[in-house]
Amino acid sequence: MTETNTPDNPELEAIQLVVDRVSSWQDSATEQIIAEELRKGFDEIAVEVEPDEIEKLVDAIQNETGDVDVSELLDR
Repeated sequence: MTETNTPDNPELEAIQLVVDRVSSWQDSATEQIIAEELRKGFDEIAVEVEPDEIEKLVDAIQNETGDVDVSELLDR
């Protein structure tokens, strides 16, 4: 799992786990599929993530060469 800058934020940690899971096997997936999988994961953990936040995460998953750190992308 990616180290976050706010390890005491359970919601952010849960979001990070979903992003790590999706990004680990979505290298060649379309933006739509990545967004769908993120939404499914967030529904599973019962965390509300805004559409603009999902868009940021999708962009990062597709464009980052390393791990995506949600604490740098989301204001939580």
